[in-house]
Amino acid sequence: MPDQHGAWAMLAVPFLLGVFLGRPSPAHLPLAAAWFAGYVTVFHGQQWLRLRRHSRNPRAAARHVRPGLVSAAVLAACGPPLVPAHPWLLLAAAAALPFLAVNTLYAWRNRERALLNGLAAVVPACGMLLVALRLGGGTLAEGWRPALACLLYFGGTVPYVKTMIRERNSAGYRRASVAFHAVALALAARLDPWLAVPFALYLARAAALPGRGLKPAVVGAVEIAASTLLLTTLLLPR
Repeated sequence: MPDQHGAWAMLAVPFLLGVFLGRPSPAHLPLAAAWFAGYVTVFHGQQWLRLRRHSRNPRAAARHVRPGLVSAAVLAACGPPLVPAHPWLLLAAAAALPFLAVNTLYAWRNRERALLNGLAAVVPACGMLLVALRLGGGTLAEGWRPALACLLYFGGTVPYVKTMIRERNSAGYRRASVAFHAVALALAARLDPWLAVPFALYLARAAALPGRGLKPAVVGAVEIAASTLLLTTLLLPR
């Protein structure tokens, strides 16, 4: 399985919000399988592409072939059967292609950790909220505010995590991360006053935690708690 642990919350939280903000349906099960299998397929495909171009070890790329093919088979088994009853899924998939192209280009260039690459990955993940919501009978009018809240949170995790690990010595990244979170707090509060609570906490952690030498496992645990808080807040009855 892919070792990008932070991606799993980004894949799961918007999807679950879409399911439970609407009406859970049996069709959500194959959609979930296709969604997660699609992520695994893309991950291994991009790693194969990157390593074929940049690694001197011929076996490095080859180890991504079998898991990529297995996940692609799961995707093919679960995704296409949904299309006859829900042809709009093809439009949703097409909308994700430009962002997939950006991620693939960065993988080909061996620059997967670039800021823009991370932000491009966030958009289709948050868009899955709208897909899951509509599959359960909901409307885009019901889902755009929660989807935007997810976009604000997960978009903010991209610069924040960099300040904790790869850019932990960069004062510029810290300022940019805090500025992003301050804007996100203002926008989230306009979307829903209840969102001011978690987004104020996200701003506080972006300002207070960088530079404290936290281990990656601790950073990950904080983000699991933060994403769970977002999920809970958005599901609270209004």
